[in-house]
Amino acid sequence: MASSILSDCSSARLLPLRRALLPQRAPRIRPCPALASPRRLLIAARPQLLPRPPRMDSVPTAAAAASSAESATASADASAKVIDGKLVAKQVREEIAVEVTKMKDAIGIVPGLAVILVGSRKDSQTYVRNKKKACEAVGIKSYEVNLPEDSSEEEVIKHISGFNSDPSVHGILVQLPLPRGFFEWYSFAREHQLFPFLVLEVLKHMNDENILNAVSIEKDVDGFHPLNIGRLAMQGRDPFFVPCTPKGCMELLHRYGVEIKGKRAVVIGRSNIVGMPAALIVHSQTKNPEEITSQADIVIAAVGVANLVRGNWIKPGAAIIDVGINPVDDPESPRGYRLVGDVCYEEVSKVAGAITPVPGGVGPMTIAMLLSNTLESAKRIHKFK
Repeated sequence: MASSILSDCSSARLLPLRRALLPQRAPRIRPCPALASPRRLLIAARPQLLPRPPRMDSVPTAAAAASSAESATASADASAKVIDGKLVAKQVREEIAVEVTKMKDAIGIVPGLAVILVGSRKDSQTYVRNKKKACEAVGIKSYEVNLPEDSSEEEVIKHISGFNSDPSVHGILVQLPLPRGFFEWYSFAREHQLFPFLVLEVLKHMNDENILNAVSIEKDVDGFHPLNIGRLAMQGRDPFFVPCTPKGCMELLHRYGVEIKGKRAVVIGRSNIVGMPAALIVHSQTKNPEEITSQADIVIAAVGVANLVRGNWIKPGAAIIDVGINPVDDPESPRGYRLVGDVCYEEVSKVAGAITPVPGGVGPMTIAMLLSNTLESAKRIHKFK
């Protein structure tokens, strides 16, 4: 499925936008209605995903949506179809479970995923726990290494090397972020005048690039190895793996029948994890953000600014993929905050043809694509079709 997505994207235009070019105070000029009056996401009906998803030209108008039981809306006056990431992720996991069972029965091989966690960040521990549960649910064997925060780079690489040579492991993931690297510790020590006490610790601490480069490219299911990114950037050379979140974005578009070939697409954001790999999938240029997004058929927002993308940025009928997850204050929430995306949902959903909600859009797809990459790796290594 990944190869068909890449070939579909080969002729599309993508215009990624750097943060420096974006309006610095856009969210403050005109508050998003969602910030003033929180609304719960309502999905009237879920679209039929198989065997053939509806094309974007079949997305109903606002008037048709009011009378059609098959339309999905986020509010009473919104016309955009909701791209349900939870539903698609569930479907992907079910498909993976079938393939895992088929592979086990045919050749006796069970795909294996190894996760290395350094430190005790609560959010990282939660992510690793969720990945382990997801593996168990589809029949993928899970391996886990937990290392203390003060582990050396050599210790981490030693575990990576062990998994590289382990034939039962088909995918290796190093949970990011890693503990502070050299330059962060150096700046901290300099600011607080801690020399020379921290200098030896600084010199021996780990470097993210060295850690990620140590993962075998054939088992780099996160898609972060520089050779995988390089192959993604070059024409005619498919990477072993596409990074999970961008791959999840493309899978959502594919499953909801959004035509990609020949369309104009915009990626807002250039992070190494999402924006840059997504841009490489479809080629890129950079221009004025509002002017360009208003011409785009597909917009992928991954800049990390709450409600940055407004309704007047969007071309009517465009498909919107919101990767952002941003906490905003909400005194009505038991937690004191709630999560919103980079897209002002209440505005954009009235203009777009289809849109992912936050939460429940791209998020569930990331782990689903990690499982997909692990299965793909096992099939490739064992030449199983």
